Amino acid sequence: MALRDFKVLTFDVVGTLIDFEGGMLAYLRQAAPGHPVTDDAFLAAYRTARKQEGTGWYPDDLERCWHVVARALGLPDSDALARGLRDSVADWPAFPDSVEALQRLRRHFKLVTMTNAQSWALAHFDKTLGSPFDLLLSCDDAMCEKPDARYFAYARGRYEGAWGFRQADNLHVAQSQYHDMGIARQLGITTCWIERRHGMKDSGGTIDSAHIVPDYHFHTLAQLADAVEAGQ
Repeated sequence: MALRDFKVLTFDVVGTLIDFEGGMLAYLRQAAPGHPVTDDAFLAAYRTARKQEGTGWYPDDLERCWHVVARALGLPDSDALARGLRDSVADWPAFPDSVEALQRLRRHFKLVTMTNAQSWALAHFDKTLGSPFDLLLSCDDAMCEKPDARYFAYARGRYEGAWGFRQADNLHVAQSQYHDMGIARQLGITTCWIERRHGMKDSGGTIDSAHIVPDYHFHTLAQLADAVEAGQ
């Protein structure tokens, strides 16, 4: 199936379009200037914190995560610093190719977010990305977080209701094997893996899991847009 045969692209946002690792690490250096903790150590501790039971809605859960990570790594800790990590999402940057690639992709497809972020955070991300989406879906809308299959069913109902598209018309675009690739494959949804951490150590700030082979595989969103425009 050619990429242009799809009608709707559903997107993971945090980690695929928004550089949450870069955003968190920038906040770390602001909150704990001169602290010797490495980027890798911070991301590993954050990844562990996000695996724990009792996690809250994201990114409100970043407050809890800061306290967990601070205790583990000897970082300064206070409610204000924890709140600061949560509030830093407003400043998290897009990946360098995201804005331009999304503008190219919207010429060919309806674009829909499927983010585990809450609506207040998605509003910031949408603005950072240039507001390219035809439909904004957050965890507040779906009332669950990926990899819950109910999120995908909810999104399908929304794009079917809006435009009459079927699941076969949907390409799900994401970087997280844990949150997106595995469950989408189980549900029979065609997958496009944007491997943002290609060539990097481990899974960074994303919960790790077994890797499935996606239907399409690119290292950047720009490469996906290139392939669409080339008629692949």
